[in-house]
Amino acid sequence: MAHQSELQLENNLIQQLQGLGYVSVKIQDGDALVSNLKSQLELFNQTTFTAKEFDAILNHLAKGSVFEKAKTLRDRFQLTKEDGTSFYVRFFNSENTGANVYQVTNQISLEGSYKNRYDVTLLVNGVPLVQIELKRSGTEIKEAFNQINRYQLHSFWSNSGLFQYVQLFVISNGVNTKYLANNELQSVKQTFFWADANNKNITELMPFAKAFLNPTQLGKMIAHYIVINETHKIMMVLRPYQYYATEAIIKQVRHTSDNAYIWHTTGSGKTLTSFKASQILMDLPDVYKVVFVVDRKDLDFQTMNEFNAFKEGSVSGTEDTTSLIKQFLGTYKDKKNVLLDSKLIITTIQKLNNAISDRNKMQISHLQDKKIVFIFDECHRSQFGETHERITKFFDKSQLIGFTGTPIFAENASKNDKGKRTTKDLFGDCLHKYVITDAIHDENVLRFGIEYVGKYKNKSKSFIDIEVEDIDKQEVLDSPMRIDKIVDYIIAHHDQKTFNKQYSALLTVSSIDNAVRYYDLFQQKKEAGEHDLRIATIFTFGANEDSDQAQDYLPDDEDSEFDMAAEGPTAYISSHSRDKLETYIGHYNQMYDTSFTTKSSELFEGYFKNISKRLKDREKKNFNDAKDRLDIVIVVNMMLTGFDAKKVNTLYVDKNLKQHGLIQAYSRTNRILGEQKSQGNILSFRNLKKATDEAITLFSNKDAIEVVTMPDYEKIAEKFEEALKTMREITPTYQSVDDLETEDAEALFVQAFRKLLRAMNVLQSYTDFDWEDIAIDEQEFEDYKSKYLDLYEKVKRDTKKEKTSILDDIDFELELIHRDQINVAYILKLISQLKGTNTSEAKAQRKAILDLLGGDIQLRSKRELIQKFIDENMPNIKDGDNIEEEFEKFWQEQKVLALGKLCEEEHLDKAQFKALIDAYIYSGREPIKDEVFQCLDNRPSILQARVIGDRIIAKMKEFVELFEKGMVA
Repeated sequence: MAHQSELQLENNLIQQLQGLGYVSVKIQDGDALVSNLKSQLELFNQTTFTAKEFDAILNHLAKGSVFEKAKTLRDRFQLTKEDGTSFYVRFFNSENTGANVYQVTNQISLEGSYKNRYDVTLLVNGVPLVQIELKRSGTEIKEAFNQINRYQLHSFWSNSGLFQYVQLFVISNGVNTKYLANNELQSVKQTFFWADANNKNITELMPFAKAFLNPTQLGKMIAHYIVINETHKIMMVLRPYQYYATEAIIKQVRHTSDNAYIWHTTGSGKTLTSFKASQILMDLPDVYKVVFVVDRKDLDFQTMNEFNAFKEGSVSGTEDTTSLIKQFLGTYKDKKNVLLDSKLIITTIQKLNNAISDRNKMQISHLQDKKIVFIFDECHRSQFGETHERITKFFDKSQLIGFTGTPIFAENASKNDKGKRTTKDLFGDCLHKYVITDAIHDENVLRFGIEYVGKYKNKSKSFIDIEVEDIDKQEVLDSPMRIDKIVDYIIAHHDQKTFNKQYSALLTVSSIDNAVRYYDLFQQKKEAGEHDLRIATIFTFGANEDSDQAQDYLPDDEDSEFDMAAEGPTAYISSHSRDKLETYIGHYNQMYDTSFTTKSSELFEGYFKNISKRLKDREKKNFNDAKDRLDIVIVVNMMLTGFDAKKVNTLYVDKNLKQHGLIQAYSRTNRILGEQKSQGNILSFRNLKKATDEAITLFSNKDAIEVVTMPDYEKIAEKFEEALKTMREITPTYQSVDDLETEDAEALFVQAFRKLLRAMNVLQSYTDFDWEDIAIDEQEFEDYKSKYLDLYEKVKRDTKKEKTSILDDIDFELELIHRDQINVAYILKLISQLKGTNTSEAKAQRKAILDLLGGDIQLRSKRELIQKFIDENMPNIKDGDNIEEEFEKFWQEQKVLALGKLCEEEHLDKAQFKALIDAYIYSGREPIKDEVFQCLDNRPSILQARVIGDRIIAKMKEFVELFEKGMVA
């Protein structure tokens, strides 16, 4: 059967959309887009605008970033009409989405830096809110994603930036169709299939359009299910399972008073789902308050931050029981004495218990008959003692909704004085399920790459025992010799597991005593120069080995009458442990210039928050990795549940885990982040194979083990060999890449080598990896990689010359290539070895250095200058010890020359522009165009401003890439 062309796809889709209620309209260019906007806004607002009035509206719409425009869309604009009256212009009706006017058009051409023509555009009230990019059947869907990114850069900002109002993109090749929010930070990994309520994906374009793009559903998605994230200044859209869970909760609260729960696997975004459900429930007239309950103080802080990120000021945490009571009463004031009567409260279970205790309950007794919805986060942990009974007894009209990634079934229920009780016993029916196999299938979480480490090779290739099968004698597990070997193993393999410290790891151990042993050993070895890892640890209460619910969390400052349900009595850390922790916090303070201590509960809490923030912030664009990176955090139980950081990819395990505790702990590592992070790495120093298999079976099914865990090393090696064979069929040698005659042939090579890169990325994360196991040696692989990068450079050059190429939209996935350990300092060591070698050796070494430069994406740009230094400066350096100093002098001279040339070409004030570059290097924040224009001799005209601003910022980034990035050891 012939592939369906883009044109056929486009025409069929438009015809279908018209049948769904869209009005087809012909819009050829930017002027027609603006003209249509005027007539549609007049129709929607039931008024007319004069040319001057409409100019004022256009000026208002043109302001701000994509993020700010998302708010403008949902807001009203106070227009002063020419007759002096005020009129509130609406752009979108969120309350009654059927009142909006829906149109479809195609092939709009806009001219920005380049001229772009867009496939299918959905307009609501004349504003382009959905952009659909189509590729012919058989083409990689990723190409449509990359095309959108080009449009963002080249033309969406033209014509008053109206295309920056796009809320959702849809990408499709006919058979695969995905949607995504308009968010410049996301990768293709954050694109989603739509699905039905049973998690069956709707992949083909026509069924997708019927289910998702019909005006009723699309209006609902834009009005209620796009979240504006204040922290990252981006839009987020709910995934289908989040949408169905939220809808099910709303229906449950609207129509019944029964309790219920949601089972969504760990890592699938329960916080966003629970926030969206809370936000909609707050607006229901018969709901008095929505109370979000967590079981740990650190989660109280984390959840409050995340909720306020989704909507600024939407919620206040409760500092103590008194403030919780005031929030219930609607009399709570912040530190500035401003009344904050939010319908949404976040609190801990301890404070909630205190609020309804005998000494406090009279203050809120008149609220007993109010409808209060309690949403319990991780309800498998906190709801198995008296709390559940006390809440339902005190609040007559309470309704409890639980969220869990790992429900309690009969098989994993713990017994307490109430007997064995399951999640269903306490919360009733499960409203929606999305289990770990669903999430892995949809690529919403990663699989686990699990290695059980019992014996390993050291550099002399002799075997060193860490442990044998099923050791369970405590004295053997805790022995200093065993722990010393594990520390050596982690030091030896940490770079391999974390892509040379680009990711962080957690090390979970069985007791506070062992946390102390591990930390002390790492510190001793660091002082002895055996490693340069940055390590921290945090623990509070005693945590018992093998206890499902052992406590190791930030306690509430106030005395609680109640212990955590089913969790046994708490035991405060001994003075010895506290003294040790004080020392460790001192090391942390020295590393990061902080001033935390255990001597103040506020400062100790601040220490925990700082560690959490440091790990979470690594994913931000402006994070200063060299200065702020943290490599390993040693924990007992803290951070193993409810803590999410995408840049954590490895968990080292030296404790017994089982059932929900095991899945929760492993799931710290499997958040999606780009192509490089292919799995969550689990290195277990205990034999947890049986416990792992049982846990996966319990929380999905017995066939799920192969879905949830990565294959053995041998299987991955086989996949690599298959990819290698495919590539060699296209290009038998690396030299044959130069002989590829067409762009189609080059595209085939790029896709084949990219597949090989992906397989290598996974293969090298296994501790068993050895080049001898595969049918290509390291040098030949690097040679192929250089050719691959040559093609990437060619595409970049062609794009600058405004040449279009079929390689434009192919993703080269360069993040799979950069290796941090090869930096300029490393290259200089190799250069210094050139001195004193004979001519033939020096030639071979020179070639090896240049090959190495060509194989690293960051150093590639520096190759020409480093070659110039080797050829022109090296012959004049008599003493090899002076090479580093001479290179630094050479580099500074070249930097000054390059800056002078750039400023001359663009008519920039050199001192001002250098200050701007320095600020960019320091903060990581890209300058806004106004800051660039201040460096120009003459400010450009409005028509030229965008192109000139973009060009100068691009040149500035190239300058920084060349002279600054990768220059530090």
